[in-house]
Amino acid sequence: MRAAFLAFACVLSCSPSEPEAPVLGGWTPGTVLPSLTSGPRGMLDVRGAIHAHSVYSHDACDGVPRDPSTDAIDEVCFEDLRRGLCQARHDFVMLTDHGESFARTEYPEVLLHRPGDTLVERNGAPVASWLACPEGARVLVLAGNESEMMPVGLESHAAETVADREAVYSNATSTSVATLKSHGAAVLLQHTEDWDAQTIVDLGVDGFEMYNLHANSILGAGGVISLISDLAEPELLPHPDLTLLAILNEDARYLDTWAKVLASGAHRVTTIGTDCHRNTFPQQMPDGERIDSYRRMLVWMSNHLLVAPEPDGSWDDSHLKEALLAARLYGVFEVFGYPEGFDFYGLSGGTSVEMGGEGTALELHAIVPRVRDLDPARTQPELRLVLLRASDTGWVPVAESSGDLVHQADTPGAYRVEVRIRPRHLASFMSSYAYLAENEYPWIYSNAIVMTP
Repeated sequence: MRAAFLAFACVLSCSPSEPEAPVLGGWTPGTVLPSLTSGPRGMLDVRGAIHAHSVYSHDACDGVPRDPSTDAIDEVCFEDLRRGLCQARHDFVMLTDHGESFARTEYPEVLLHRPGDTLVERNGAPVASWLACPEGARVLVLAGNESEMMPVGLESHAAETVADREAVYSNATSTSVATLKSHGAAVLLQHTEDWDAQTIVDLGVDGFEMYNLHANSILGAGGVISLISDLAEPELLPHPDLTLLAILNEDARYLDTWAKVLASGAHRVTTIGTDCHRNTFPQQMPDGERIDSYRRMLVWMSNHLLVAPEPDGSWDDSHLKEALLAARLYGVFEVFGYPEGFDFYGLSGGTSVEMGGEGTALELHAIVPRVRDLDPARTQPELRLVLLRASDTGWVPVAESSGDLVHQADTPGAYRVEVRIRPRHLASFMSSYAYLAENEYPWIYSNAIVMTP
């Protein structure tokens, strides 16, 4: 009798109008996924950071990367970068260490090399290093410099003596560009806000930045101040790995210069600059990690390179630089989630034309991605794909779609795509910043495909 009564009571109290909340799974902020690697048309899609600073930059590690008395490097900061690269599950990093400290540090030290890592050697000398991560993962480390320009993938220093090296690194001239290229570098320009389109073209560099986080944090200073002031009331803060949403802005200086360079007929690759130093925001978030930790900054964004591997599927620094120089690159703000399925290519006479390539009578194809491993039961983001053409006044929108896009180009010029996102899937992780989930942001910036007359 008692059992029957309890069963009846349950029927009354366990009303179907109040179902148990579903347990939602899949990707959430703070979850790091490895790159999918498998890319379109037989290429590999590998991701990593371009523009990052280690203990071999004078201003890294809160401005004290070396002991003032002994000159020993800060091992804690050194290991923080190595650990951050593994935690971000990047495939590569192209370091860009500053001036004097970089110039007086030899290979393989500038490659963050430690016992257990595997050097890549060419002509009997180390040119890159596979950094060993837990569970057999690894990250390919390439050396580079940020002084007047930003050569990446340097296979050796630009000269024998420290003074002669500094003379090359500290001069933005076509002669320095040629010297750096002779040492294996792809020569980029950092901080596009500091350069005009004509200078970029005249220098003969290989590319420049489409975005730089350091410059963007200045534009987003109001968001930074708000975040820091709310640290006293952590319940107001977003998920720690979503703090970028309060800062992220599109920078017209970068986008307009990008358009003008390509509209001039010059072919240049563009990259996303993480510009991590671990020297700007030491304040700790509720997860116990500083705002600007290497790990946190590295998971916010990356550059995806479409690499043509060896027949056995292997690749190294030379394959990365070949893809970079060919501009087979798209930048992703992975703070919004990891994309799966993105593609942008052209067809010219039935032949595929990749990003960075050119062809006549181009039919342009853009495939909108999805957020990888996002639970379909969650609120979904709103995606918009936009095709743009470069002009000498900026980017001109040509077509857009909420799904895949096919466009027959009728005007010669350089075309790129953006995938734009309204990240409603993040609102429940944003606390008092939930309103930001209704804003539209860039999620993916592709490099351009050029239609010739």
